[in-house]
Amino acid sequence: MAEVTEELIVQLKKLIIERLKLEDVSPEDIGTDDPLFGEGLGLDSIDALELVLGLEKNYGVIIPDAQVGQRVFQSVRTIAQYIVDNPI
Repeated sequence: MAEVTEELIVQLKKLIIERLKLEDVSPEDIGTDDPLFGEGLGLDSIDALELVLGLEKNYGVIIPDAQVGQRVFQSVRTIAQYIVDNPI
């Protein structure tokens, strides 16, 4: 299994901020293992769609359905792990 790098984690935090236009948030404000939906960043389904598009564009990964999306979008670390486990 490929290793998740700190560089990828930071890139993903920046992608989240850019795609979702979180102007008052810096990468340091997003906990790597914090929940992205609900109590964490408080993202919603429209944010999830925006992230899916960003991941497809930047990393070539496909989120085939909502069930996979729920697993992948638990935290920044789970997104990073999905990217390294599903190379283009």
